[in-house]
Amino acid sequence: MSTVVQKKFGWQGARMIKILLADDHRIVRQGVRQLLAAEPDMEVVAEADNGRDTLRLVQKVSPHVVIMDISMPDLNGIDATRQILNDNPAVKVIALSMHSDGLFVFNMIRAGAAGYLLKDCALEELVKAIRAVMAKKTYLSPGISDVLVQDMMGGWAARTDSGTTSAFAILTGREREVLQLMAEGKSTAQIADALNVSVKTVETHRKQIMNKSGVHSVAGLTKYAIREGLTSLEP
Repeated sequence: MSTVVQKKFGWQGARMIKILLADDHRIVRQGVRQLLAAEPDMEVVAEADNGRDTLRLVQKVSPHVVIMDISMPDLNGIDATRQILNDNPAVKVIALSMHSDGLFVFNMIRAGAAGYLLKDCALEELVKAIRAVMAKKTYLSPGISDVLVQDMMGGWAARTDSGTTSAFAILTGREREVLQLMAEGKSTAQIADALNVSVKTVETHRKQIMNKSGVHSVAGLTKYAIREGLTSLEP
Protein backbone atom coordinates (compact mmCIF):
# COMPACT_ATOMS: atom_id res chain seq x y z
CA MET A 1 0.00 0.00 0.00
CA SER A 2 1.26 3.48 -0.77
CA THR A 3 0.08 7.01 -0.19
CA VAL A 4 0.79 10.15 -2.20
CA VAL A 5 0.29 13.62 -0.72
CA GLN A 6 -0.10 16.81 -2.73
CA LYS A 7 2.93 19.13 -2.72
CA LYS A 8 2.64 22.45 -0.85
CA PHE A 9 4.42 25.72 -1.38
CA GLY A 10 7.65 26.25 0.53
CA TRP A 11 7.96 28.51 3.57
CA GLN A 12 8.81 32.11 2.69
CA GLY A 13 9.77 31.07 -0.81
CA ALA A 14 12.37 28.51 0.31
CA ARG A 15 12.57 25.29 -1.64
CA MET A 16 10.36 22.63 -0.11
CA ILE A 17 12.29 19.44 0.63
CA LYS A 18 10.11 16.62 -0.67
CA ILE A 19 10.41 13.44 1.37
CA LEU A 20 9.27 9.89 0.70
CA LEU A 21 8.86 7.55 3.69
CA ALA A 22 9.54 3.87 3.01
CA ASP A 23 8.83 1.62 5.99
CA ASP A 24 6.51 -1.34 6.43
CA HIS A 25 5.50 -0.20 9.93
CA ARG A 26 2.71 2.39 9.85
CA ILE A 27 3.49 3.62 13.36
CA VAL A 28 7.05 4.49 12.27
CA ARG A 29 5.79 6.41 9.25
CA GLN A 30 3.24 8.26 11.41
CA GLY A 31 5.90 9.25 13.92
CA VAL A 32 8.28 10.52 11.26
CA ARG A 33 5.50 12.37 9.45
CA GLN A 34 4.44 14.08 12.69
CA LEU A 35 8.02 15.15 13.36
CA LEU A 36 8.59 16.54 9.88
CA ALA A 37 5.27 18.40 9.92
CA ALA A 38 6.89 20.85 12.35
CA GLU A 39 9.58 21.75 9.80
CA PRO A 40 8.40 24.61 7.53
CA ASP A 41 10.60 23.59 4.60
CA MET A 42 9.98 19.83 4.68
CA GLU A 43 7.02 17.78 3.53
CA VAL A 44 6.26 14.09 3.26
CA VAL A 45 4.88 13.76 -0.27
CA ALA A 46 4.49 9.97 -0.35
CA GLU A 47 4.62 6.81 1.76
CA ALA A 48 5.33 3.20 0.85
CA ASP A 49 5.30 0.01 2.89
CA ASN A 50 7.41 -2.14 0.56
CA GLY A 51 10.46 -1.73 -1.62
CA ARG A 52 8.76 -2.15 -4.96
CA ASP A 53 6.17 0.56 -4.26
CA THR A 54 9.05 2.77 -3.17
CA LEU A 55 10.66 2.46 -6.63
CA ARG A 56 7.36 3.32 -8.32
CA LEU A 57 6.72 6.34 -6.11
CA VAL A 58 10.20 7.76 -6.61
CA GLN A 59 9.42 7.97 -10.32
CA LYS A 60 5.98 9.43 -9.65
CA VAL A 61 6.71 12.15 -7.07
CA SER A 62 10.46 12.84 -7.59
CA PRO A 63 11.40 13.25 -3.92
CA HIS A 64 14.59 14.95 -2.80
CA VAL A 65 15.04 12.52 0.10
CA VAL A 66 13.92 8.94 0.73
CA ILE A 67 13.83 7.73 4.34
CA MET A 68 14.44 4.01 3.83
CA ASP A 69 13.92 1.03 6.09
CA ILE A 70 16.10 -1.99 5.26
CA SER A 71 13.80 -4.90 6.06
CA MET A 72 10.78 -4.46 3.80
CA PRO A 73 8.66 -6.99 1.88
CA ASP A 74 8.92 -7.59 -1.88
CA LEU A 75 12.22 -5.71 -2.18
CA ASN A 76 14.61 -4.92 0.66
CA GLY A 77 15.85 -1.41 1.34
CA ILE A 78 19.43 -2.09 0.24
CA ASP A 79 18.48 -3.26 -3.25
CA ALA A 80 15.74 -0.61 -3.48
CA THR A 81 18.38 2.04 -2.71
CA ARG A 82 20.69 0.66 -5.36
CA GLN A 83 17.94 0.70 -8.00
CA ILE A 84 16.71 4.18 -7.06
CA LEU A 85 20.16 5.70 -7.34
CA ASN A 86 20.97 3.94 -10.59
CA ASP A 87 18.07 5.79 -12.21
CA ASN A 88 17.90 8.89 -9.98
CA PRO A 89 21.42 9.75 -8.76
CA ALA A 90 20.33 13.12 -7.36
CA VAL A 91 17.98 11.51 -4.80
CA LYS A 92 19.35 11.29 -1.26
CA VAL A 93 18.60 8.08 0.65
CA ILE A 94 18.79 7.95 4.43
CA ALA A 95 18.56 4.53 6.08
CA LEU A 96 16.40 4.44 9.21
CA SER A 97 16.84 0.92 10.49
CA MET A 98 16.83 -1.32 13.55
CA HIS A 99 20.01 -3.01 12.27
CA SER A 100 23.34 -1.82 13.69
CA ASP A 101 25.36 -4.77 12.43
CA GLY A 102 28.27 -3.76 10.22
CA LEU A 103 27.06 -5.97 7.38
CA PHE A 104 23.86 -3.97 6.99
CA VAL A 105 25.57 -0.61 7.42
CA PHE A 106 28.32 -1.41 4.94
CA ASN A 107 25.95 -2.77 2.28
CA MET A 108 23.59 0.20 2.64
CA ILE A 109 26.43 2.71 2.28
CA ARG A 110 27.86 0.78 -0.64
CA ALA A 111 24.41 0.86 -2.28
CA GLY A 112 24.68 4.65 -2.20
CA ALA A 113 22.85 5.76 0.96
CA ALA A 114 23.89 9.23 2.10
CA GLY A 115 22.93 8.61 5.71
CA TYR A 116 22.29 5.86 8.25
CA LEU A 117 20.39 6.21 11.53
CA LEU A 118 19.01 3.70 14.00
CA LYS A 119 15.31 3.67 14.82
CA ASP A 120 16.02 4.18 18.50
CA CYS A 121 17.67 7.53 17.83
CA ALA A 122 15.97 10.77 18.79
CA LEU A 123 13.68 11.65 15.91
CA GLU A 124 15.10 15.17 15.92
CA GLU A 125 18.35 13.62 14.69
CA LEU A 126 16.54 12.69 11.49
CA VAL A 127 15.90 16.37 10.74
CA LYS A 128 19.61 17.01 11.23
CA ALA A 129 20.43 14.15 8.85
CA ILE A 130 18.03 15.44 6.18
CA ARG A 131 19.63 18.87 6.27
CA ALA A 132 23.10 17.30 6.09
CA VAL A 133 22.42 15.17 3.03
CA MET A 134 20.68 18.07 1.28
CA ALA A 135 23.93 19.98 1.82
CA LYS A 136 25.70 17.12 0.00
CA LYS A 137 27.19 15.68 3.16
CA THR A 138 27.07 12.15 4.54
CA TYR A 139 25.36 11.65 7.89
CA LEU A 140 26.02 8.65 10.13
CA SER A 141 24.79 8.59 13.71
CA PRO A 142 27.72 8.31 16.16
CA GLY A 143 27.08 4.67 17.03
CA ILE A 144 26.92 3.71 13.36
CA SER A 145 30.19 5.50 12.63
CA ASP A 146 31.88 3.44 15.32
CA VAL A 147 30.46 0.17 13.96
CA LEU A 148 31.53 0.98 10.42
CA VAL A 149 35.07 1.96 11.36
CA GLN A 150 35.56 -1.09 13.59
CA ASP A 151 34.30 -3.50 10.94
CA MET A 152 36.39 -1.94 8.19
CA MET A 153 39.50 -2.02 10.42
CA GLY A 154 38.77 -5.70 10.97
CA GLY A 155 38.80 -6.32 7.25
CA TRP A 156 35.06 -6.92 6.83
CA ALA A 157 34.91 -5.00 3.56
CA ALA A 158 37.83 -6.93 2.13
CA ARG A 159 36.25 -10.22 3.09
CA THR A 160 33.02 -9.14 1.42
CA ASP A 161 34.80 -8.58 -1.87
CA SER A 162 37.05 -11.62 -1.81
CA GLY A 163 35.17 -14.81 -1.25
CA THR A 164 32.59 -14.48 1.51
CA THR A 165 29.14 -15.98 1.03
CA SER A 166 27.43 -12.63 1.61
CA ALA A 167 24.42 -12.35 -0.69
CA PHE A 168 25.54 -8.85 -1.63
CA ALA A 169 28.91 -10.17 -2.75
CA ILE A 170 28.03 -13.39 -4.59
CA LEU A 171 24.50 -12.85 -5.95
CA THR A 172 23.33 -10.47 -8.66
CA GLY A 173 20.62 -7.93 -7.89
CA ARG A 174 18.01 -10.03 -9.68
CA GLU A 175 19.10 -13.19 -7.85
CA ARG A 176 18.65 -11.36 -4.53
CA GLU A 177 15.16 -10.29 -5.60
CA VAL A 178 14.26 -13.90 -6.41
CA LEU A 179 15.76 -15.13 -3.13
CA GLN A 180 13.81 -12.59 -1.09
CA LEU A 181 10.52 -13.48 -2.76
CA MET A 182 11.25 -17.20 -2.31
CA ALA A 183 11.94 -16.65 1.39
CA GLU A 184 8.66 -14.72 1.69
CA GLY A 185 6.77 -17.78 0.46
CA LYS A 186 6.05 -16.74 -3.13
CA SER A 187 5.63 -19.54 -5.68
CA THR A 188 7.72 -19.69 -8.84
CA ALA A 189 4.77 -18.43 -10.87
CA GLN A 190 4.15 -15.55 -8.43
CA ILE A 191 7.82 -14.55 -8.56
CA ALA A 192 7.78 -14.64 -12.35
CA ASP A 193 4.70 -12.41 -12.39
CA ALA A 194 6.14 -9.95 -9.85
CA LEU A 195 9.41 -9.59 -11.78
CA ASN A 196 7.80 -9.77 -15.23
CA VAL A 197 9.95 -12.70 -16.34
CA SER A 198 9.27 -16.30 -17.36
CA VAL A 199 8.93 -19.22 -14.96
CA LYS A 200 11.97 -20.78 -16.63
CA THR A 201 14.02 -17.67 -15.86
CA VAL A 202 13.03 -17.83 -12.19
CA GLU A 203 14.01 -21.50 -12.06
CA THR A 204 17.39 -20.64 -13.57
CA HIS A 205 17.93 -17.93 -10.98
CA ARG A 206 17.00 -20.36 -8.20
CA LYS A 207 19.60 -22.87 -9.39
CA GLN A 208 22.24 -20.13 -9.56
CA ILE A 209 21.37 -19.00 -6.02
CA MET A 210 21.75 -22.53 -4.70
CA ASN A 211 25.02 -23.10 -6.55
CA LYS A 212 26.55 -19.82 -5.40
CA SER A 213 25.38 -19.99 -1.78
CA GLY A 214 25.90 -23.70 -1.29
CA VAL A 215 22.42 -23.89 0.24
CA HIS A 216 20.10 -26.40 -1.42
CA SER A 217 16.83 -26.34 0.53
CA VAL A 218 14.04 -23.79 0.76
CA ALA A 219 14.32 -23.74 4.56
CA GLY A 220 18.06 -23.14 4.33
CA LEU A 221 17.63 -20.37 1.75
CA THR A 222 15.02 -18.71 3.96
CA LYS A 223 17.44 -18.65 6.90
CA TYR A 224 20.16 -17.34 4.59
CA ALA A 225 17.91 -14.54 3.31
CA ILE A 226 16.98 -13.50 6.87
CA ARG A 227 20.62 -13.53 8.00
CA GLU A 228 21.62 -11.36 5.05
CA GLY A 229 18.88 -8.82 5.74
CA LEU A 230 16.92 -9.52 2.56
CA THR A 231 13.78 -10.17 4.57
CA SER A 232 12.71 -10.24 8.19
CA LEU A 233 9.53 -12.29 7.67
CA GLU A 234 7.76 -10.13 10.22
CA PRO A 235 3.95 -10.48 10.18
